[in-house]
Amino acid sequence: MKMTGAQVLMECLLEQDVDVVFGYPGGTILNVYDELYNYSDRIQHILTAHEQGASHAADGYARSTGKVGVCMATSGPGSTNLTTGIATAYMDSSPTVFIVCNVNGDLIGKDSFQEVDITGISMPITKCNYLVRDVNQLADVLRAAFTIAKSGRPGPVLVDILKNVTAETTDYVPMAKAEHPKHGRLNALMGRASDNFKAPEPDVNDVDKLVEMILASQKPMLICGGGVVRGRAHKEFREFAQRIDAPVAITVMGGGGFVGGSELTTGMIGMHGSQASNMAVDGCDLLIAVGCRFSDRVALDPKTFAKQADIVQIDIDRSEINKNVKVDHHIIGDAKRVLEMLNERIRPQEHKAWKNYVFSFPTEAQYEFSGNTLNPAQITGAIQRILPGDTIVATDVGQHQIWAIQHLHYSYPGQLITSGGFGTMGFGLGAALGAKLGNPDKAVIHITGDGCFRMNCNELATESFYDIPVITIIFNNGTLGMVRQWQTVLYDHHYCQTTLDRGPDFVKLAESYGIKAKRVTTQEGLEDALAEAYREGKGYVIDCVIDIDEMVRPMVASGCEITDFIVK
Repeated sequence: MKMTGAQVLMECLLEQDVDVVFGYPGGTILNVYDELYNYSDRIQHILTAHEQGASHAADGYARSTGKVGVCMATSGPGSTNLTTGIATAYMDSSPTVFIVCNVNGDLIGKDSFQEVDITGISMPITKCNYLVRDVNQLADVLRAAFTIAKSGRPGPVLVDILKNVTAETTDYVPMAKAEHPKHGRLNALMGRASDNFKAPEPDVNDVDKLVEMILASQKPMLICGGGVVRGRAHKEFREFAQRIDAPVAITVMGGGGFVGGSELTTGMIGMHGSQASNMAVDGCDLLIAVGCRFSDRVALDPKTFAKQADIVQIDIDRSEINKNVKVDHHIIGDAKRVLEMLNERIRPQEHKAWKNYVFSFPTEAQYEFSGNTLNPAQITGAIQRILPGDTIVATDVGQHQIWAIQHLHYSYPGQLITSGGFGTMGFGLGAALGAKLGNPDKAVIHITGDGCFRMNCNELATESFYDIPVITIIFNNGTLGMVRQWQTVLYDHHYCQTTLDRGPDFVKLAESYGIKAKRVTTQEGLEDALAEAYREGKGYVIDCVIDIDEMVRPMVASGCEITDFIVK
């Protein structure tokens, strides 16, 4: 049937079972939005306050649901405003499709109004991207984009469509989603992403070798990385950990891949890892990392990292092997499939003495109580007591992020949504809104700091207008806390441009958007506010006052041995 490019786009979204998109209109994408008007009964559009907020919302939706998140924007500054969100999704392997429109074909390359080469700009931060010049290719490009975004190692894909393509007509032939991966034209379009189209089948010999290494080990240790979460391999990982009876350290991106409250959990690993995690990695004889890329925040000094152990890396992406840490053995494959094969081959092990040693070290830091301000443990403790155990937590980046990862326990993939790789301040509120729309039956909280909240508080307008019940909890210490901590410990107390001795009043700000808010300084006040926020089921902001010099503990400086704690 004959359709315009804009109609083809809508139909392709329906093919992919897309029910919500996040975006911001503009001149070059107006044909698409005009057609979206006719599809509003089938596709919900969330108009955010800023394109970056839309990008994070699509990302949060994707991470929390496992589906592909979709974001749309216009050309020029509209598309470039997406780049931080695209990079955030890329670094954390989040399945997202970004759809933008560019100027007409006859204006390309002429510095036309709001023209920009967004495919060139985004090439290093996307799994794949396309510039669509021919309406006859539009449907296949969109189908390829969704296939690429969610297959193999997931990631963002950008589709840039010329404005004239959205108005031109073509013969649209519907295609069931199940047929997309098998279609020849789509495989040809996938180009450089085709290697990641399908996860490779693990080599049986590699799996058998790891089984032998496990049986010979007396002090095994596991790292649960983001690949366990992205691959929804949490059940298989839990069975594997129990079978080999090994302590489990969890990376920032691995939150929810293994039960945070398990008796095998040592807590976070790396720069702000628990003493139990870091000491165990340093003392183990076999370290098995699943879906972990050994970033500089985990393996602070690659040369001394797990220096007594044989290191094994399990990853879907061959390029991650030996990239940051030289390993003794590796298995390429999807985490779920590799773990299934291992569980079929491993008989139950027992390592009581080793676990006793590991858990002789603290798995969480302890904090002193003050009568004038709250401390991190009081805030996270109140969250655990008041809110349901399956509450989804979206964070921004900084001290509050680490406290939320250290002290809250996550039990399923998508429960923790945080920017681990790119470290994006301003990520949290948009991500929380996307997560809530994707999970309407679960409570969603946004944990942030006063510095980060300044960067995304404009999305309170989105939260209020669409009546999205997200609870924002601000760790308000009047400073850029993590940077101040580094200035304290490493820069001789030179507090240059980190003190936030200025507005706004977050309570009044929230109320100006029609959102209820409270400022709290005591545990009782916090618990009352949290209970009220959850009971009312509306958007809510809780401004928690903490001390300006409160620190994330433990801390190991970048480039040092993982056990060289400078803050305990």
